[in-house]
Amino acid sequence: MIAPVTGDSTNLIQKYVLRKSDTRQNSSPRPVRTSIFYINDFHGKSINLERTMTASNAFDNFKPSAPTDKLKFSSGDILLGEIENVNRVAVAGENALHIMASAMGNHEYDMPKSVGKIIPDMKFKMLACNIDIPPQYPLSKKVEKSYVQDINGNKYGVIGTSPTDLISRLKYGVLFKENQIHNIENTVKDIQNEVDKLKKQGINKIILLSHLGYGYDKKIAEETEGIDVILGGHSHNLVLGVKDGENLLYSKSGEPVVITQAGRDGKYFGILNLEFNENGVITKVQNNVTSTRGFKRNAPLRYVFEKILGKPRVIGFVKSAAPPITNDLIDPNPHAQFIVDCMKKELGADIALLSAANVRGYFESGNLDTRVLEDMSPFKNNLTITPYTEKEIVEALKATAKSVVNMNNKPGILHTSGLRYNINKNGEISDLYFIDKSGKETKIDIDHPREDKIYRTVINDYYAMGKDNLSMLNKIDWAEKIFDFDFTKCVKDHFKKDQTPVEIKDDGRIKIID
Repeated sequence: MIAPVTGDSTNLIQKYVLRKSDTRQNSSPRPVRTSIFYINDFHGKSINLERTMTASNAFDNFKPSAPTDKLKFSSGDILLGEIENVNRVAVAGENALHIMASAMGNHEYDMPKSVGKIIPDMKFKMLACNIDIPPQYPLSKKVEKSYVQDINGNKYGVIGTSPTDLISRLKYGVLFKENQIHNIENTVKDIQNEVDKLKKQGINKIILLSHLGYGYDKKIAEETEGIDVILGGHSHNLVLGVKDGENLLYSKSGEPVVITQAGRDGKYFGILNLEFNENGVITKVQNNVTSTRGFKRNAPLRYVFEKILGKPRVIGFVKSAAPPITNDLIDPNPHAQFIVDCMKKELGADIALLSAANVRGYFESGNLDTRVLEDMSPFKNNLTITPYTEKEIVEALKATAKSVVNMNNKPGILHTSGLRYNINKNGEISDLYFIDKSGKETKIDIDHPREDKIYRTVINDYYAMGKDNLSMLNKIDWAEKIFDFDFTKCVKDHFKKDQTPVEIKDDGRIKIID
């Protein structure tokens, strides 16, 4: 799986070659063989960066049977949150992997006040052609629209994009109000403009590093011409292989466009193997997506990270743990259930709410150390105790349950403690119950929720600000208390009081009903 192009190819591409090229194939110049190591949406996950480093070294050391250009790219959101050291680790990881360029994902904008401190450490290009960053922002001097990567005398045009929903995804979006992110229609034009500029320079192999999401990537592929590869991100899709009509599409001029994406949180990386003809048209393709769990953590990189983050310490023991879930945004998550229970219990609230998008890792059997736990919450969003009415809670659950049917499954379901409920295939909730501290269940009328019933709720400050378009939760000014810590402290406090080995398993509090 760590091999550049082999003899395998996608038959659909071969059909395209026979259809589009002339009969002089046997006398045509030798094809350009290209192998792209790609990552996306690692979200500051340092442990998976260590595993990916081992895979990257294997990729670097592999000796192909014929000359092959090796490229390494990121499609954004490798950084995450406001904690400077978390982002220093992410940058150090990208540098160690020898990433050549990265798209500007929404999380690359998470440190508006201090990002300038880590920009000098970035040894890779940062790309976004669809945003106007005022000159007073440090990123304005770092972010480029596109560039040309020269490998073994072969030139590749590389373009980047930021997500069109950037401002709504930022905790401090108000700080970026002067940054004009372009809508999808204008983004299509921006990309085509960059393609045209590159083609005028004689570049006929063009790669888009996209942080737009899988749905928009398909739109870009079919509404532009000149792009060969879209390395995607933002929507956290796990795109396996190459399938006609799914991630093998055709441009306005009829040329093949291959789209990839490797999930989220560094659970996977990809290697895209290609052959281009003399006109820069893909004639062979192979897409390998591999789990990072099969690779050992790279010791030298681990040492570098611990110099930044500090040595981990053991805080508890996990007797058994459910495997990682498949879809992090919409699957019931036993790992999140344990966390949210700790939040409610340790802070003495009626209920606790935790966004699926806020849990970025999983527990494994054995000793639980601080490094693993901190890796599960790189956002470091502070917890609050905020009073919500029954009606506001129900509205939030209804809105997030729609993630089951929403494009890209955004924003993700709400994991709960003190509540249990079902979600049907249409993204509608049913059978909602409040569970008090004694275990007694009381059914909540989701059609007529009470406005006079108040629940003291543990929720992080991001959601208490009504982010992810959850305006019904925007009550940060009503918060009874805003703590200076995130959910990891609640887990640590649990183990301080009770060293009993825990079992991480799904208790059925949230069910997805077919």
